[in-house]
Amino acid sequence: MKSLLEVSGVSVSFDGFKAINNLSFAIGDAELRAIIGPNGAGKTTFMDIVTGKTRPDEGRVLWGEANTSLLGLSEARIAREGIGRKFQKPTVFEDQTVQENLLMALSNARGPLQVLFYRPTPEDLDRVHELAGEIGLVDALGRKSGELSHGQKQWLEIGMLLAQEPRLLLVDEPAAGMTPAEREHTTALLVEAAKSRAVVVIEHDMDFVRRLGCKVTVLHEGAVLAEGSLDHVTANRKVIDVYLGR
Repeated sequence: MKSLLEVSGVSVSFDGFKAINNLSFAIGDAELRAIIGPNGAGKTTFMDIVTGKTRPDEGRVLWGEANTSLLGLSEARIAREGIGRKFQKPTVFEDQTVQENLLMALSNARGPLQVLFYRPTPEDLDRVHELAGEIGLVDALGRKSGELSHGQKQWLEIGMLLAQEPRLLLVDEPAAGMTPAEREHTTALLVEAAKSRAVVVIEHDMDFVRRLGCKVTVLHEGAVLAEGSLDHVTANRKVIDVYLGR
């Protein structure tokens, strides 16, 4: 299967510390993948490299059918290429309604000048309603985003990213601080999103990863330690040693 994103032989050091060490990783279109690993394993740095925030010292990051190199492209250009990233802390416009947040995200996909003169079309409003349905916030469209629960804000932010039609969605610890019901909804949301695009989830919570039911990549000291189903990687001796510190 042709990879949508292919990272090969990537290394990066900060002040002599190798945060990423000869890392190779590939994900296909419409695939869900979880990345786990102890603190300092390089999970966030990996996302920083893919989104252009950090430039590696060596290696390749290739994207899409044309094998475009993402190295040297700006963060904004990489986002336009179709890579969306959700950080751990939700960043929604709290004074705006859920609908306004989603419309703003739709307009963002257009370009700076069009955003200035943006007036939502009936199609835009339909799309926002559809997105709100996907993320479970139809009943909250008229509410100020600041009034939403932590979990609902996370869903809204995922909806804002989906509005931009990314081909790859990078999501950092979505389950943190959620109630069990919210986590269940988040699982369903990510599984559904991965039917039409690639989704990479960085997560500490093994129960949540188990619910995702996807292939898991274990990072340790900036490299891939193991890869496979959750049962496969958690039975791996090296993974047990890293997680249990034996």
